[in-house]
Amino acid sequence: MASLTNLEKPHAVCIPFPAQGHINPMLKLAKLLHHRGFHVTFVNTEFNHRRLLKSRGPDVLDGTPSFRFETIPDGLPESDLNATHDAVSLCVSTSKNCLAPFRDLLSKLNDTALSNVPSVTCIVADAAMTFTICAAEELGIPDVLFWTGSACGFMGFVQSPNLIEKGYVPLKDVSYLTNGYLNTIIDWIPGMKGIRLKDILNLTLTSGENNNMWEYVLGEIANAHRASAIIFNTFEKLEHHVLDPLSSIFPQIFPIGPLHLLKDEINDDKLNFIESNLWKEESECLEWLNSKEHNSVVYVNFGSITVMTPNQMLEFAWGLANSNQAFLWIVRQDLVVGKISVLPPEFLISTKERGLVASWCPQEKVLAHSSIGGFLTHCGWNSTLESISSEVPMLCWPFFGDQQTNCWYCCGRWGIGMEINNDVKRDEVETLVRELMVGEKGKAMKKRVMEWKKLADEATTKPFGSSMINLDKMVNEVLISTCSKKEVLVPTTQQN
Repeated sequence: MASLTNLEKPHAVCIPFPAQGHINPMLKLAKLLHHRGFHVTFVNTEFNHRRLLKSRGPDVLDGTPSFRFETIPDGLPESDLNATHDAVSLCVSTSKNCLAPFRDLLSKLNDTALSNVPSVTCIVADAAMTFTICAAEELGIPDVLFWTGSACGFMGFVQSPNLIEKGYVPLKDVSYLTNGYLNTIIDWIPGMKGIRLKDILNLTLTSGENNNMWEYVLGEIANAHRASAIIFNTFEKLEHHVLDPLSSIFPQIFPIGPLHLLKDEINDDKLNFIESNLWKEESECLEWLNSKEHNSVVYVNFGSITVMTPNQMLEFAWGLANSNQAFLWIVRQDLVVGKISVLPPEFLISTKERGLVASWCPQEKVLAHSSIGGFLTHCGWNSTLESISSEVPMLCWPFFGDQQTNCWYCCGRWGIGMEINNDVKRDEVETLVRELMVGEKGKAMKKRVMEWKKLADEATTKPFGSSMINLDKMVNEVLISTCSKKEVLVPTTQQN
């Protein structure tokens, strides 16, 4: 097949929600599209673009002429480059302020005389950025939404109008947060029988609290039905109980994960050099792990947006110390609400022989390290999939979004996690960390997560893995369905 010039390629504009846990999987998907013959424009916010340059330097964007970066404003005031914007503020601001600059960007890209790139043929947008659908409809091109969380989390998100109609939410007042009401069993959501109200996303706002967020949630759900398709970073055997009913609500759905395993098919040094971490990674932690025994270290990381109180941080610290287990703890500067995260000197002294505290790390490499035996996590979906793929069982302390739902499935359905109470206490942390690392339940979870790892590998293996097939189908039947260059893309199952 004759190779095409850059101007002849199909052109995908990929735009993630501007938070680390959304940018990472979108970048992996963008690289996979590029690998399949697309010109790719990756759209960050101006704020995150500055954070990326600060953490990794300008060379991080030097990839290939057919993989470029652009920016749009997020509509929020400038803030500390070492911290992520508040998630709720980001949701509301992007939905209200980003369409106009995104339209302007597409217009610039489509002026080929000025941009020297092919005309835009499709948009791949985070499912929390559905304003892009308006722009796609105006241009008559596909807009595929990418839900970067779990399919079970998406089902909970989609059910929020029904929860409102049935009177479960919004909460009548703040007393409902503590009076046991959140333990109400919801038995009518397909694939989620027996789930508690508190396990369905973070939809526990009271009726008088942050009405803009309720408006945002309902608007995003309504817009999702207008999308050309919805893709998920998951695999069929892990979440079939939810994917099956979702396929009757949104006929065009494609589970194509775990994406970090699919990305392993890419053998392009220039493309692989492009990374997306908004904090500077401390790779020295890998050298420290090299000195530890097999399955002996607890990895602790609460992700990029979780925050906790100073007291919660102390309870985690002394629970880890009292467990007598080795640990690697990632403590972001903005982990503690309203102040710089600082651990007490006496904790650091008492654990210096078996603990390491770092500000950020290459998580995929850490979880894949042979010394890691357990993961204390916020249960973000990227962390959950990476933990499964590295055969690492979890302790779960969910904070926001779909993390509560992920925790419920990890602990109750998949058998790979144990939950820590939101009102964290050091004695509970000590007991659960020790059980995770050396207890019988920890061993059972390890065996179970090894089984899920095998299924994840099968889903992402050429030529007939379900995720591999779904990715090719989505590319060829949706992204280039209106493009005259279909001959560019050979399905992966036919490539050498």
